[in-house]
Amino acid sequence: MKISTKGRYGLTIMMALAKKSGEGPISLKSIAKDHQLSEHYLEQLIAPLRNAMLVKSVRGAYGGYMLTKDAADITAGDIIRVLEGPISPVEVLDDEEPAKRDLWIKIRDAVKQVLDNTSLEALASYKGDEDHEYYMFYI
Repeated sequence: MKISTKGRYGLTIMMALAKKSGEGPISLKSIAKDHQLSEHYLEQLIAPLRNAMLVKSVRGAYGGYMLTKDAADITAGDIIRVLEGPISPVEVLDDEEPAKRDLWIKIRDAVKQVLDNTSLEALASYKGDEDHEYYMFYI
């Protein structure tokens, strides 16, 4: 499964809204500017997010978009499903060998588990892992 720019930029929009939660509506123009993205493309992505009732729009001079619920109650899986469709890295065929079929199901379930257990709040407040080891290679 490959996440397209729809999923990537959709997460960007939602993370930006989560970071500014409680500050009122945020314009797509400001999100586009902050992340060097096309405002026109973000406008295309916000419609399905609004239809899925993950965001709401506020009209007017100081309008923009806001999350409809707390960022802790929205998962990465919610966002990816709206923008990318069902989460299925490999098509599971009924007539496939049982061992391979079981492997595909395990992969699908593992991906779903990660996406469905990662909240928007966790993504928006992510600071980075300081425990990563970095290697220096000398040639």
